Amino acid sequence: MKIAMIGQKGVPATYGGVERHVEELSRRLVQRGHEISVYSRMYYTAVRGRHHGVRILRLPSINTKHLDAASHCLLSTVDSLFRDFDVVHFHALGPSVFSFAPRVRGTASVVTIHGLDWERQKWGAAARWLLRRCETPALRFPNRTIVVSKALQDYFKERHKGSTVVIPNGTTVPVHRPAQKILKFGLDPGKYLLFVGRLVPEKGVHFLAEAFRRIPTNMKLAIAGGSSFSEDYVNQLMKFKSDRILLLDYVFGDVLEELWSNAYFVVQPSTMEGLSISLIEALSYGKCVLTSDIPANMEVVEDCALPFRSGDVDDLQAKLRLLLDRPDLVRGYEEKCRSHVVERFSWDRIVEQTEAIYREVARKR
Repeated sequence: MKIAMIGQKGVPATYGGVERHVEELSRRLVQRGHEISVYSRMYYTAVRGRHHGVRILRLPSINTKHLDAASHCLLSTVDSLFRDFDVVHFHALGPSVFSFAPRVRGTASVVTIHGLDWERQKWGAAARWLLRRCETPALRFPNRTIVVSKALQDYFKERHKGSTVVIPNGTTVPVHRPAQKILKFGLDPGKYLLFVGRLVPEKGVHFLAEAFRRIPTNMKLAIAGGSSFSEDYVNQLMKFKSDRILLLDYVFGDVLEELWSNAYFVVQPSTMEGLSISLIEALSYGKCVLTSDIPANMEVVEDCALPFRSGDVDDLQAKLRLLLDRPDLVRGYEEKCRSHVVERFSWDRIVEQTEAIYREVARKR
């Protein structure tokens, strides 16, 4: 089949969970014989032509906080109408409002909801109102709607009586790398805790930095991530920067693999998630994880990680102290998580499920 992806910033993925999801899915669909085109924003994607067999269609966007996604999705949707696609796959709530257009032309459309974007604190009241209004189109406009977690499925069933199918995010076989490039940051193997993700308020990094700052320890805290139209929040985090708390900006490739490989344990303090790829990756590396107890995170880890009360700095501090004092507890969680991830979050299984959706909607077209 000929399939288009719209809504992501682009591929190759450098930062962003949706971008990682689209790249991993697209590469594997190409390997299964499909022709995949990924619409990419010019400022995000420098690669032209193809990447691992995936065709990259670069189009401009109005690169501002409120118009970036909308302008690019509009252009991409219009462009897709003049191409011979069998399925157009939209990613995220906002882009879902365009999913009616391919159907008017006779092309099937699919939407994947990666999270309730209106909950993201970077948006003002008007933007949140608009994003929340996108929930009904996300269910009604496409031929099929996918959600990445059972928590999201329950939400749409209870609020909208809507039918969705759960296909989660996945993870690849991790590459374990010895510490080399990260040494320049002053990070020694097993001597630092790690957070990986965008620096936006709902990731809860301010809770983590405050809790860690209170604890006397020789360990360091490495925060790997950068702004996503959230400069004010990043500036707020800068007050925590010290010899012990390192803000590394976005990292990827070998450096990110080294960070995962050599961390003592990983912390996921988010107050809102769809289904965190970073959390799944941490478990795939066999890392002990300290995570907030929001439903989306607990759905991923089950009993394979130590939870703390979301947004509670005192409880987070206590759990950090517990893991720092109990290396045996850290090792116990490490042993639990490896097989758990392999069984539940295989990209091969995810691709098979997504391909089945494509075949279903294309057949009904």
